[in-house]
Amino acid sequence: MSIGQLAQQAGVAIDTVRYYERSALLAPAGRLASGYRRYGSAEVKRLRFIRRAKALGFSLEDIRELLSLGEGCTDPSSPDTHLSSRPKGEIPARTRRSLPAVEMTTWSDVAAVKRAAQRRLADVEARIAELERMRDGLRTLVAACPGHGRAEACPILNALAGEDAE
Repeated sequence: MSIGQLAQQAGVAIDTVRYYERSALLAPAGRLASGYRRYGSAEVKRLRFIRRAKALGFSLEDIRELLSLGEGCTDPSSPDTHLSSRPKGEIPARTRRSLPAVEMTTWSDVAAVKRAAQRRLADVEARIAELERMRDGLRTLVAACPGHGRAEACPILNALAGEDAE
């Protein structure tokens, strides 16, 4: 399939596909004699994996780690098997060097995936706590503001300026 078809099936932009190729999250596609890139179902699965991980808030570095932990899975539908199953001639040497070594998935790999997800969950919970604190502060300021009068007496402006309301 073409890069446009890949992007559409994976639910990402064409530029995103190219970016992930440059970032070595997605192996560069083989090219036809005409120079067009050709992709398969493995690339669709990998892009969907990346997209879902991003939707959960994982950084690209976190996603790289998750993908490397999944490398060598015996499951042929694994989002990362295309890197290990593709003939070496189809992956440029500089990209092969930047990809993690392929190993069989072990229990410690699964534990590492869980730890990465737990770290992400802790980050999300901390952000939620911060957002709740902000909401409570804003709620207090909105309730204290009459919505009319002089700007100098506005409790919202005074709180932002660090001054007590008079």
